[in-house]
Amino acid sequence: MTPPPAGVGAQVTSVPDLIDAVRAGRSGPDPTTARVTVAFTTRQGARHAGRARGYRNHVLSLRVDAAVGSCATEPDTLPDEVAYDCVGASVADLLTHPVPAVRVAALDAYLATVHPHPHAACDQVTIPAGTSLAKSTARAAAVVDLLRVEPGQRVLVVGVVNSLLAQLRRRGVSYLPCDLAGGSTEWGEPCLPDAAALLEHCDALLVSGMTLGNGTFAPLLRHARTTGKPMVAFAQTGSAVLPCFLGAGLTGLSAEPYPFFWLDGAATKVYHYRAAAGSPC
Repeated sequence: MTPPPAGVGAQVTSVPDLIDAVRAGRSGPDPTTARVTVAFTTRQGARHAGRARGYRNHVLSLRVDAAVGSCATEPDTLPDEVAYDCVGASVADLLTHPVPAVRVAALDAYLATVHPHPHAACDQVTIPAGTSLAKSTARAAAVVDLLRVEPGQRVLVVGVVNSLLAQLRRRGVSYLPCDLAGGSTEWGEPCLPDAAALLEHCDALLVSGMTLGNGTFAPLLRHARTTGKPMVAFAQTGSAVLPCFLGAGLTGLSAEPYPFFWLDGAATKVYHYRAAAGSPC
């Protein structure tokens, strides 16, 4: 699929709007001609050396041409058969799939072929080779660098990553940890499940790309857009989808396409976007 210059036209403010634009051919090549050649799931567990708490990831990934699109799900909620059934299907068909993770991964793969990160991003950031903790820390520092906050301000963190919280603590920035899975942070703080209830109590938002797949992204984006609060996303899920929301509430993005930093001890890259530079979509 050769990516011509493309654009969705009017600025999109939701994932369904973006899917409609792609299906209508307003974002690039005909999605009925783009097919998934490889589909796979990645199941991962990690506990960094020196950390008291671990975590698990379960990610659906779909390959379209040279690009891989991904969407993380809650562990053990997505049977492998869902991935197998995607092989050979067109992007157009998968954009109407009943499973949200499939829709997001297909959209991500398609948009990554139209707007490849190396050409679309403002910056490429190298995460140096190292241990899992060293790489997690380096990635977190790069993500927080995108967020315009001062010491004493409070950030709503949706999708808790302890390395991100550590960076905020190091910079004197307080936070409200929020995660649908609940639990607690490395420092014993409860992770609250309802982000909407916390929006009025924050000065900025730091949001996981997983919100695209679990249906919680739209109200966060709307709040940022209507209040003018900075909103930065860190995305393995939907890394090529989120650039389309720059300027519609999203002010910055650290995009990390597959393979993710936790899969390899060698140097890896993340791609940074800023709303001031415009959306590539």
